[in-house]
Amino acid sequence: MNRVNITEKDYGVFINNPDHFLAVSDFADSDGINIVENVNIIKSQNSSKSASKPLLNQETRKYIAHEIDSINFFRKSYGDLILYTFISNDLILQDFTENLQVLNSTKGFENAKLDISHVVYIKKALSKKDLIEIFKTVSKIKAKYLANLNLPRHITNILDNNEFLAILCDVPKDDELKFDSIDIDELNIEESIINSMDESFKKFDLTFGILDYLVSEGILIGDLIDSGMELVDDADVTEELKQKMENQILKALSDINVIMLLMAAFRTEQDVSAGRIREINAVGHNNIYSNELLGLAISNQIAGTKAVFNFNRYITVKPGVLAYLPPMVDNVFAGLIAGCVSKIFDD
Repeated sequence: MNRVNITEKDYGVFINNPDHFLAVSDFADSDGINIVENVNIIKSQNSSKSASKPLLNQETRKYIAHEIDSINFFRKSYGDLILYTFISNDLILQDFTENLQVLNSTKGFENAKLDISHVVYIKKALSKKDLIEIFKTVSKIKAKYLANLNLPRHITNILDNNEFLAILCDVPKDDELKFDSIDIDELNIEESIINSMDESFKKFDLTFGILDYLVSEGILIGDLIDSGMELVDDADVTEELKQKMENQILKALSDINVIMLLMAAFRTEQDVSAGRIREINAVGHNNIYSNELLGLAISNQIAGTKAVFNFNRYITVKPGVLAYLPPMVDNVFAGLIAGCVSKIFDD
């Protein structure tokens, strides 16, 4: 009979098994592999700093423990597997305009945290070898999931810097140490971890939009305005004109077609700069003009033919921030700026 129970407090979560767990973990207070009665996840300011004393042998202790900033977790069952997901998150989704949102943090992105951690309990008596294999499997699935998201760089930089993982199972009840045979593929590990990650992002409204990718490239709306104003030669650059430019940029960044063209440039730039595309690496970058096609498409989408001609001026001179952007990205933002400048004078 399984006697595992969980106690929730505002200062911690305590998972108890009077028949003991065999645990493999990277907890701060553990020995890596332990036989324990309690698995404690505790708010940092309430965590005891005293070391736990060994009970029966080097592998047996009363508890393992880990400190986290906040107690946000959910529990899901998948047959013999129970998954506890813990989330520490300093990010909030804020309205930037009526149509645009951006992720922000009161702590700033240098100090913010986004950690998604797991405690996996399998209602079987497994060997250390099986438990370690499951630990590695969970880690690989999670790493692959996060890599496939292609998150903005500043989000990736704060993601899972302090996450934890523990894999728990039952301890054999007899002296013969008979372990349950198990097919790891039948434990639904991949399904459970992917569902957990999906739900974690949904629970905290962690979606990513075009402004988040601008932030990741270090591109500010003010920089785009200044770049646009540098080549204005048939009007005085007033605060009113700058405000019109800002409004038009934000309107353009709400256009789904502009967003898709910008993201195409971002994604391509990442792959090209990292040397991931064999054919481009072999030929080199001198013959590439697809970046100009993307820029032209954006300028035309915003303001039509006039903007297309204006695009040539901006990509040739590269005023302001355009001079510092990589090849794919500078063209699309030249197209954005050219389109917006053309549009405000047309209006």
